[in-house]
Amino acid sequence: MVGKSGFVERNLKYIFPLPALIFVFLLMIFPVCYTLFISFTDWALTTGRPMKFVGLQSYLKVLKDPRFHAAIGRTLFFTFGVVAFQTVLGTIVALILNREFIGKGPVKLILLLPLVVTPVAIGITFNLFYDPTIGFLNYVLSTLGLPTSGWVTEAKTVLPSLMLVDIWQWTPMIALIVLAGLSGLSSEPFESAKVDGANAVQTFFFVTLPMVMPTILTAIVLRSVDALKTYDIIAAMTRGGPGYSSETLNIHGYKLSFEYFAMGRASAVLVFLFLIVLAFSLGVMQIRKKFEL
Repeated sequence: MVGKSGFVERNLKYIFPLPALIFVFLLMIFPVCYTLFISFTDWALTTGRPMKFVGLQSYLKVLKDPRFHAAIGRTLFFTFGVVAFQTVLGTIVALILNREFIGKGPVKLILLLPLVVTPVAIGITFNLFYDPTIGFLNYVLSTLGLPTSGWVTEAKTVLPSLMLVDIWQWTPMIALIVLAGLSGLSSEPFESAKVDGANAVQTFFFVTLPMVMPTILTAIVLRSVDALKTYDIIAAMTRGGPGYSSETLNIHGYKLSFEYFAMGRASAVLVFLFLIVLAFSLGVMQIRKKFEL
């Protein structure tokens, strides 16, 4: 018993983080490594053959597929569009909430509501809003004498319609992160700017924005990573349709694996998605370091 007790005491620094390390390995590192392994095989469930190592063949097939290139374009368009709007709107909301006003508490509570609703419920609700025949949005447009839209049923409007849903749901997240950054700023630079005669606009662009920019960039990284791999909203509302007009990389990878059962090609698509997410995250974090200097 004494020996066991001595072993535990000597290795506490290894024993305490061990459960977290096991969790990270099983749920993060292992799936990534296994996906990378499958991407170098020709594993397809429809053939009935065991998987065979084929090197880069799956990657070459994916790179030659026009559907893959279109999915990359949609993924980037969706991501940059929603993150840009969410960053601007979220920063404006954070600046408003950073001031004292009557009803600030209830407003912050209401702001949290989109974040706690499940994506599937959001997708079903917005599909009702977007319905071409009985939807509320087309009813409002027709009442105002404006032309109606097919929203998620038309190729030209489906991505903007999905982006609107994502902006509604995740702008509060950006607002809360930026608000936390604003509340932690020192008051001395603002007092100095006031003494120097700076107006509100000058104070924002030359004092507030540079000081809170690292926080904004952190929010952009978190939101961009999530937006690049968006699946639930698109799957719940359009499943990549109509046709392939809302098929992003995540949806494309899902269809290759669970509809066409081409596991090797699907894994290659997801590896490309992982590399895009990694490259974007590293790029933004490098920009963030410049603002911290």
